[in-house]
Amino acid sequence: MRDVAVVGFAQRQMPQFDGSPTCVELLVPVFKELYEQTGWTRKDVGFWCSGSSDYLAGRSFSFVQAVDAIGVIPPVNESHVEMDLAWAMYEAWIKIQTGEVDTALVYAFGKSSAGVLRRTLALQLEPYTMTPLWPDTVSLAGLQARAGIDAGLWDERAMAEVANRSLTDAEKNDHAIRKGGSSVEELLARPMYADPLRKHDCSPVTDGVAALVLAAGDKARDVRERPAWLTGISHSIDPMGMGVRDLARSPSAQRAGAALDLGGVEVAELHAPFSHQELILRTELGLGDDVVINPSGGALASNPMFSGGGIRVGEAAQRIWSGDADKTLAHATSGPALQQNLVCTLEASTEGERI
Repeated sequence: MRDVAVVGFAQRQMPQFDGSPTCVELLVPVFKELYEQTGWTRKDVGFWCSGSSDYLAGRSFSFVQAVDAIGVIPPVNESHVEMDLAWAMYEAWIKIQTGEVDTALVYAFGKSSAGVLRRTLALQLEPYTMTPLWPDTVSLAGLQARAGIDAGLWDERAMAEVANRSLTDAEKNDHAIRKGGSSVEELLARPMYADPLRKHDCSPVTDGVAALVLAAGDKARDVRERPAWLTGISHSIDPMGMGVRDLARSPSAQRAGAALDLGGVEVAELHAPFSHQELILRTELGLGDDVVINPSGGALASNPMFSGGGIRVGEAAQRIWSGDADKTLAHATSGPALQQNLVCTLEASTEGERI
């Protein structure tokens, strides 16, 4: 296996939908920032991979338009996943493992303002019994939260504590579109949005893009003094049918975490679009109280579609670059109610090379 590290990360988000730029206009400054971070030019990138959704964009092969941000002459080695940025990163990691390339730039974009997001996401549900009902994501998350409350696994106060901590941490995050943490009591006094969820329990969705740069071996060391080495990566998926799994659990997250060595993790960036989902993920991944969770504010502060999971990887990598941590965990989710989950570990050293 080749040593591969995350060596670059950039993101852009548009909290105001009206008049927001096209995906190309959002991506160009992100690519420019990554070139500045790495000292590379376009010719130094061996492989490009994007993540987005044709359903969200409302057109077929919508990712082709985004290639304009790269530049089409000379041609590039490019691919695409109809998934979050984290899964585009996984494809690029595999590409580097084959030895065909040493470097990759992966990016993702989502224009949630292009349509009715909560209705569009119903198209990912089981097509015979679920999609015809058009249940929206918030309502399904409400069912999940209620299942956990009824089972005695958490309560509304525990959910409010997660939201309060996330919003408070987001004050330090320039990319957050929801800021200003309140006391737990103030949050609990707010009206219900989708019982038992209040608005602060639900992630704010916006237009946005994000990108990561991967490099192998010496290529990574040339860019960063402390590359964030991807020492483990795993993903798993639960059944599509909502009625055939315990909504208060996420077996796929547990399986993905069990495949990795999570000992010594100091910081975990969890892609939890709803407050109670952080509680589920902490349990399924076995994260103790000594692990710092979502110091960036997490998805409750900002959750751009199709890059929210990859942003967790970038935030975890930045903790390695800065020296704030030697081992971090990043998590991304896709599908309803934590149906599919990807978990990876990042470290400041590889086997035999302690920093």
